[in-house]
Amino acid sequence: MAVRKLKPVTPGQRHKVIGTFEDITASVPEKSLVYGKRSTGGRNNTGKMTVRYMGGGHKRKYRLIDFKREKDGVPAVVKTIEYDPNRSARIALLYYADGEKRYIIAPNGLQVGATLMSGAEAAPEVGNALPLANIPVGTVIHNIELRPGQGALLVRSAGNFAQLTSREGSYCVIKLPSGETRKVLSACKATVGSVGNSDHGSSPTQPWCCYEPA
Repeated sequence: MAVRKLKPVTPGQRHKVIGTFEDITASVPEKSLVYGKRSTGGRNNTGKMTVRYMGGGHKRKYRLIDFKREKDGVPAVVKTIEYDPNRSARIALLYYADGEKRYIIAPNGLQVGATLMSGAEAAPEVGNALPLANIPVGTVIHNIELRPGQGALLVRSAGNFAQLTSREGSYCVIKLPSGETRKVLSACKATVGSVGNSDHGSSPTQPWCCYEPA
């Protein structure tokens, strides 16, 4: 995904950089997988302001994301790549062979029409979810569980990835985006590939006019 820098016609746009959204293939989410997200505006149940400087913003609908990927052995086809206002990464809508629909975090390089699988028999390819015991050492992964069946908790934001570095008995050693290593049970699932929308938060070089000499 590319980024574009806005022309500074207002002070608030002087250094604003946004994505081009060229990878988005649908503008309306799947109705069965969303629900309203309430905003408190910084007020408690009696209407008293308890947190300042909160409020406003666009209304959002929460997309239900499948972080468990427990439909093992059932192939799924990627139908759309969509924008999610609740997270930095893009999401992908999967149509499973049994008719069920689910959202997942879209990995980098995932295309509409691709077939994904989850489970121990799945191939270690981009977008497939399988136990760490079945993933080759050195593979780039994301959406990592901490307990089997708990659902992915680690490495879920845009552009992030971890790497499976080695195995120690019933544990796998994973190098996290922060640079630290962590041992995770080999039975925990992870998704192959890095999280998409890797240009999120990046900005082009500032123009020369903003340079302040020493």
